[in-house]
Amino acid sequence: MENTESTDIEAAVYAAVQDALGLEPEEVTADATLLYDLGAESIDLLDMLFRLERSLGVKIEAAELATYVQGGIPDEEFGDAAEVVTAKGLAQLETVMPQIDTEALSGRLKADEVLGLFTVDNLVQLVRSRVDTPALARIGR
Repeated sequence: MENTESTDIEAAVYAAVQDALGLEPEEVTADATLLYDLGAESIDLLDMLFRLERSLGVKIEAAELATYVQGGIPDEEFGDAAEVVTAKGLAQLETVMPQIDTEALSGRLKADEVLGLFTVDNLVQLVRSRVDTPALARIGR
């Protein structure tokens, strides 16, 4: 059953990206970045999140993308005074965006460039984490 749910989530994310951006299925790949590769803009991200809410019943606010990526690390610890992602920030990015080469980006990646590296697969993982969260929250109550 878990594999079916996982497949359903992946299919819903791919469909949301395709529909929001008017793309063909073959254009949406796991490693395509939403902003840089697929050309999504802020309004498109909102559209994707709305489509996911309608199809899966999971509500994700646009601001939650940054929160998810930062993993609760405060802005001043995630980026330094020059707004370059710190070693602590890069370690967090490696957990939620394993495709990035943190070694190559060390000392160079600006905090405001991070979401540009967010891929379709990263969105799938975020949605999976959110679909699991409500059940866990109910158990804890």
